[in-house]
Amino acid sequence: MQAGRLIEVGQFEVMEVPEPVPAPGEVLVRVAAAGICGTDRHLLRGEFLGTPPVVLGHEFSGVVEALGEGVTGLQVGDRVACDPNIACGACPSCLRGRINLCERLVAVGVNRDGGFAELCAFPAHRAVPLPAGLGLREAALSEPLACCLHALDIAAPRPGERAIILGGGVIGLLCLQLCRLAGAEVLLVTRSPDRRRIAEGLGARTVALAEEARGVWPRGADLVLECAGVAETVAESPRLAARGGRVVIVGVLARGETVAIEPFDLLVREVDLRMAFVNPFTQGRAVQLLASGAIEADPLITREVGREELPGLLAARPGPSEVKVLVTG
Repeated sequence: MQAGRLIEVGQFEVMEVPEPVPAPGEVLVRVAAAGICGTDRHLLRGEFLGTPPVVLGHEFSGVVEALGEGVTGLQVGDRVACDPNIACGACPSCLRGRINLCERLVAVGVNRDGGFAELCAFPAHRAVPLPAGLGLREAALSEPLACCLHALDIAAPRPGERAIILGGGVIGLLCLQLCRLAGAEVLLVTRSPDRRRIAEGLGARTVALAEEARGVWPRGADLVLECAGVAETVAESPRLAARGGRVVIVGVLARGETVAIEPFDLLVREVDLRMAFVNPFTQGRAVQLLASGAIEADPLITREVGREELPGLLAARPGPSEVKVLVTG
């Protein structure tokens, strides 16, 4: 079968590989749609904790083609999304319910073969069944939405609050919708006119630069969500928060990158600075939100490509109008 494989840092190829065989407790899925994530680009550049050689792709949906020994609760032909993060269940973090902080965390498409392939085998308990009304294209966005749900669980937006979102990619636009569902007023910051148009269509006010956000809300925002994964906007985030405000870093910076933040400023204004990592217990909720129509996925899917285009796309920075690119062929 054809698969997009990270051979080593800096080397990614689409090649023929053997079809996977599901081990006991695993499910074999024929991939229908797989999203390209910024983490895939970090993995190519050696900026994230991957384990090549490995088939990339951790945001995907498909149809069950075969079941490994002992699998129950699923059938051949079921439509599923993959929750890629596999916790050990036994380390101190897992026993506290913090499965995203598992000491032995393994991720499909990061540490074991993922969804940039025709077929993918992964643990059956990480397969999330899809409601009848949810399309496979839209379901591929359930993993990034699940990460945003975890961030919003931490941020806890309330009706009437003001929220600034830095970044107009898929994470920013999903967080925008979740904040709106919680009753918050949203101001999204992105330089891209195309992304601003999408954000405005989803009910947000927009500006191009953080300096303009300060002009809109001089006293700052109750909540600031950094969704760009850029050192400049991470450093800017606390300065956009109001006194007693909350800041959650959702975007992923490169491993080893550092940011200058003034602790004294956080102290005297009592700004709560938090981080949000992946998707503990949130993928099922994400699927249900997409199926209900409460979260719009279709405006965020800006392009569909074949696997043969992956090497060029991963090596390049995303285009200014790009939000979510899906591999569908």
